[in-house]
Amino acid sequence: MRWSKLALLCVCALFVGTAQAQEPVKIRVAWVAPLANWGSILAEKKDLARHAGTSYVMEPVRYAGTPLMITALANNELEIASVAYSTLGLAVQNAGMDDLRIIGDEFRDGVAGYYSQEYMVLKDGPIKQVEDLKGKVVATNTVGSAVDVAMRAMLRKHGLEDKRDYTVVEAPFPTMRAMLAEKKAMIIPGVLPFSLDPELRKIAQPLFLQRDAIGVTDMIVWTARKPFLDKNRAVMVDFMEDVLRVTHWYLDPANHKEVIEIAARLTKQPPAQFDWLFTKQDAYHDPNMMPDLAALQANVDLTRDLGFVRSSLDVKKIADLSIVEEAAKRLR
Repeated sequence: MRWSKLALLCVCALFVGTAQAQEPVKIRVAWVAPLANWGSILAEKKDLARHAGTSYVMEPVRYAGTPLMITALANNELEIASVAYSTLGLAVQNAGMDDLRIIGDEFRDGVAGYYSQEYMVLKDGPIKQVEDLKGKVVATNTVGSAVDVAMRAMLRKHGLEDKRDYTVVEAPFPTMRAMLAEKKAMIIPGVLPFSLDPELRKIAQPLFLQRDAIGVTDMIVWTARKPFLDKNRAVMVDFMEDVLRVTHWYLDPANHKEVIEIAARLTKQPPAQFDWLFTKQDAYHDPNMMPDLAALQANVDLTRDLGFVRSSLDVKKIADLSIVEEAAKRLR
């Protein structure tokens, strides 16, 4: 009898352990700008996520800017951060996360034939050239963000330095039009989809483009910490397979009408405002989410030159693209 009870307990423990082992892995994916970041729209095509609910469950999490994701990663409150080139050095050097790995790409600015972010001023305002910003207030979403670094680089090219020659204020992207209209800032970063707002276009025009400031920019890469990747590699391949399948769907011109409908529903804006989405009027998206490591290296070096990090970072040493490459092979 004693052995029977023991055997029963072992069998029960085996079933419990198996059930726990088969529980889907939670993958929290960060995003900042609606539509611009994959994390904001992946869940809209759940029908294409064949492994969702089985090997993993995805939870999109919104942040005001990429620097805030670093704290979340450090505290294990996030699995995948959509990190700007400007944040990589901060994460690895300042936050000490030498186990951070680049696992995929989101979008690039300044690729020939595609959109480049606009830095906008009032059409009837006093700012006609970059030098006119001396002594003025400039707006950014977050100090140290990708758009912030590009703006600082352009101002430095024209002899202007933060605190000495201009003042920086932070504001969320949706409030940028009001910041400019009310002259709380004399220049704002125009990022998609906000830069194409018809009401903004009525009052504002670009002073310069991001490609004018820093050339091709690998704006956002997906990152995760190595211990999580090592522990959940098979699950991550499943996840990235689903992500690539959804990515291909969004980038397919045949689905453009439905893509516009999704965008309109999520942003509560008229569908006509999204004709540009995932076309050449948009930033460049690599269909297999492969980053441009050469461009990314130049971008990261810029953050050192502007004093955000102590030294540069060899991005090839922190890139692990094997998971997304294996996922892409499954779709061939």
